[in-house]
Amino acid sequence: MDTVAGLKLFIRVVETGSFSKASADLGITQPTATKHVAALEARLGARLFHRSTRGVTPTEVGSAYYDKCKSIARELDEADNLAALMQSRVRGTLRISTSVAFGRRVLTPLVLRFMQQHPELQIDLSFEDRYVNLVEQGIDVALRMGRLADSQLGARYLGLNPWVLVGAPAYLKQRGTPTLPQDLAAHDALVYSTVQGDERWTFVGHDGQPLVVPVRGPLRSNNLSALLSAARGGMGLAVLPWYVANDSVRGGAVQPLLTDWALPAQDIHAVFPSPKLVPSKVRSLCDFLALQFGPEWWAA
Repeated sequence: MDTVAGLKLFIRVVETGSFSKASADLGITQPTATKHVAALEARLGARLFHRSTRGVTPTEVGSAYYDKCKSIARELDEADNLAALMQSRVRGTLRISTSVAFGRRVLTPLVLRFMQQHPELQIDLSFEDRYVNLVEQGIDVALRMGRLADSQLGARYLGLNPWVLVGAPAYLKQRGTPTLPQDLAAHDALVYSTVQGDERWTFVGHDGQPLVVPVRGPLRSNNLSALLSAARGGMGLAVLPWYVANDSVRGGAVQPLLTDWALPAQDIHAVFPSPKLVPSKVRSLCDFLALQFGPEWWAA
């Protein structure tokens, strides 16, 4: 029996004047209750109860001990109530982490809307393209793309992050427009080294079978904005998330290519330190974000 349970048992024995009634109230056996109180008396080196056939009454030491235990029990109840209240309300500081491009282009405006709905909440928003240890860095929730590694972390699926192959009209006029993935061998590729670091692009046809094509070109970068700028400047073709390319496609600076072929989409997950103990502020953010990543969310 832990300390808190033992404290509650002692209080109930005093208040009921009976080991049997106290044990019944707490759902334990009478021998367990008697044994625990005896062990408590041995630890304290003092008798806490007068025992008789009519029941038990506290000794002078027992009465003083009861007063202190009762005060502690009230403090514990208040602490439990406070924790439950904080768990149920969206307040305090929420620490969020995600990648630089996704954070700047997608997550920031969404978080600002979420904050308007929860004015008691403070946000600590950090952008990192490297892997972040949530527990070590005190992160409440991270937004991550792609397949999740097996871990003890909690996770919630939010939606898909689709990708598109694009090129600038001036480049296509000079080099031609590819009609099949195999045509990319004759084109300059702008490679996102974080995802396509092996300089291979994967396409999926109508038959559902993947087709992997090798690519090469003048630029590799782990920064999506740099690749978009290079594509807009006519330096080559780039595979980009739709949320990065969409404004440039709408404005005509680049155009989608090989649209009959699909590029693998990445899963978007919210990841948090514990799968069981999820604070209300994290659950509320996940609920909010899950509503934002519907079909073609990047075009909204």
